[in-house]
Amino acid sequence: MEEYEVRDGGAAIDGGRIAAAPISWGVCEVPGWGYQLSPERVLSDMRDLGVTATETGPEGFLPASPDRLHDVLDAYGLRCVGAFIPLVLHRDDSDPTLAVTELLDRLEASGGDVAVLAAATGLHGYDHRPDLSESEWATLSANLDRIGTLAEERGVTAALHPHAGTMIERREDIDRVLESSSIGLCLDTGHLLIGGTDPLELVRRCPDRITHTHLKDVDVDLADQVRCDALTYTDAVERGLYVPLGTGGAQIADVVSALAAADYDGWYVLEQDTVLPDAESGDRAAVEVAASLSFLYDVVAHPIRT
Repeated sequence: MEEYEVRDGGAAIDGGRIAAAPISWGVCEVPGWGYQLSPERVLSDMRDLGVTATETGPEGFLPASPDRLHDVLDAYGLRCVGAFIPLVLHRDDSDPTLAVTELLDRLEASGGDVAVLAAATGLHGYDHRPDLSESEWATLSANLDRIGTLAEERGVTAALHPHAGTMIERREDIDRVLESSSIGLCLDTGHLLIGGTDPLELVRRCPDRITHTHLKDVDVDLADQVRCDALTYTDAVERGLYVPLGTGGAQIADVVSALAAADYDGWYVLEQDTVLPDAESGDRAAVEVAASLSFLYDVVAHPIRT
C-alpha cells in the first residue's frame, strides 16, 4: 500500500472530538456506488492514521449486534460515534419510529451517542428529489420532533443532516426546519454549500442548533454544477467533488474556529464522500484522509482568532 502518514494530533478541539466515517473510503449505502472496501481494510487504515472513533457506515458494513459492533471496533482501537440513517419522514403511511428505536437500541448498547438522520426521498440514491406539499412538511416536522424526543430519552443526540438529494437540501429547507422543529442539525460543510447554504454563516446565525459536524471540503465549480442540475451528485463525486480539507471552498478553518468560539462540544467527523473504481484506489482514499487530518490538527494547534 502507498505510504501515508499523519502527524500526532489530539482527540479534542475545545471540548469537541475528531472522528472518521467509512464513506471517506467509498463505503456507501447507495447500490452501485463504486468498489466497496472490506471493514478490515477501512478500520485498519483508520487505526494506522491515529483515528480513535468512527461512525458505523451503511447497514451491513459493520455487525448489527451492539456487542459484536463494540468488539470489532475495539479490536482496532476505535469507539462508536453514531450512525447515519436515511429515513422517509414526510409520508403519513410511513412511520419511522420503529427504525429509529432499533437504531437507538444499537447506539445505546454500543456506546454511540449520535443518530444522524437524513430526510430520504424514498427514491434510490441522491440524484433527484421531489418537492414537499404543505401536509408533507407538517408530517416531516412532527416526525423530527418525535425522533428528537425519543433520542433524548435514551441519552442519544439526534441531528438532522441536510443532504444533497434529500427532502432537506436547500437553504429554504433548512430555514423551515429551524422554524418548525426543535431538532438539532448536523453541520455538513459540503452538503450545505451544494444546497446553497454558507456553513460559516449558519454557525454564526444559530450555533445552539448545531449538535454534530461532518467536515468536507468542496470543489466549488463542481458544487455549482450540482446545484444548477448540470451534474448529478453521483457524477460530481466521481469527478472529485470533495477535496482534502483546506484545499476547497468550504472555509473549514473558519468553520471549526467559529464552532469552538461558540463552545460547541460535539463530534467533528471527517466525512468526504468518494467513489472508488477498484480496490487499489483505497490507497488514494487513505492518502487524502491523512492530508485532511493533518490540516485539521493544524487548525486545532493554530486556531483562527476572529
